Formats: sequence, structure tokens, C-alpha cells
Amino acid sequence: MNIVLFGPPGAGKGTQADNLVKDFNLIKISSGDLLREEIKKKSPLGDKIKLTVDSGSLVSDEIINNLIEITLINKNCFDRIIFDGFPRNLSQAKTLDGFMTKYKQKISCVISLKVNENVIVKRILGRQVCSKCGLIFNEFFNPSTKENHKCDLNFLLKRPDDNEKTIKNRLAIYQKETLSIFNYYKSQNLLFEIDGMKNIAEIYKKICQIINSIEA
Repeated sequence: MNIVLFGPPGAGKGTQADNLVKDFNLIKISSGDLLREEIKKKSPLGDKIKLTVDSGSLVSDEIINNLIEITLINKNCFDRIIFDGFPRNLSQAKTLDGFMTKYKQKISCVISLKVNENVIVKRILGRQVCSKCGLIFNEFFNPSTKENHKCDLNFLLKRPDDNEKTIKNRLAIYQKETLSIFNYYKSQNLLFEIDGMKNIAEIYKKICQIINSIEA
């Protein structure tokens, strides 16, 4: 079973993916995480990626595709994967199909989270990431508390690209690419749409229902 979590930036894909990893014994491959890891290395490729990300533009398909395949090979695992943020356009979707065919696997379902644009902007502006444990919080919707976060509050950071100008640029690009990838997966009867405006628990329950119906 391989799952694609699809949706605009700030839709909550990462939060849901982390829950699925724990409950369904999946391996998460996040394009955003891979890019941030490369930036941290301060390699020539990482510097190039940083300039692109900071401007609000999207990193090229070639770079993303290569990072995804290298990760698949390094993990030596081609099944029970949840792809978070990949593919983001039709070209990447076809490349992913090529990977799946190459490693004798297939995509089981594509789960799309639908969220209002104004809510997305607020979610991203309020997003905080713990640099110690990696947990993600939101000062408006899901703040860090003593009950849900054991690390010191000083470890909470905002991502450099989580600013309103960059967010709106990324959303505009996302909307431009959405229709073709929607139709691509819809034509294969793989697409499931979920109201991403509901609370985290309700969204997760719906996702689990979809996955359980596929595995049954």
C-alpha cells in the first residue's frame, strides 16, 4: 500500500502523515523535509534550493524527482509509503508512476485535503516547529502546551519561508497546477477528497476510514 497526501501548503498534510506513520506502520517521504535537509547541508544544491524556496517559487521537477528516488533507494523500501507533498503537478505524478512500476509497486489512493485559502494563510503564519523534537504546532489552532509538548518553548521556531508574500505565491502556483493532477488521479479512481477545515481528529478519522476500506 502506497498513499499520496495531496493539498495546498498549510493544509495539515504533515500532521496527518505523522499520525499515519505511527498507526499504520508507514514510511513518510516528505518533499518539504527533503528540501529542508538539503538546505541544512549548505551544499551548492542546498543553496540553490534555498534561493528558490525563499522567493516563493517551486523547486524544479528534476531536483524533486531525484531527491525522491534517492530516498526510496537509501531507505530500501518501496511499499507502505506515504508521500507528503509529492507529486505536486502532472509531470511529477507521471514520474511517481514510473518509480512505482520500476519497483513493482503502485499508488493505492490519493487523499486530498481541501482548505479555505484564508485559513491556510493563518495556519502557516501561526506555524511553529520544535527544533529539538520536530513536532509542529500552531499558535492559533494547536498551540504548544505542557501536555502536548515536553520541550522548552525556546525550541519553537518559524520557518523562514512562512511569510504572507511567499505563502500567497505558493498558493497561486498550487492552484495553477491542481486541476491537471486532480483529473489524472480521478480518471484512475484513486482520488478521495476530504474537508480539511474540520479538526485534526475528524480529518484523521476520515483518512483512516479510507485506508481501512482499501486494505479490506
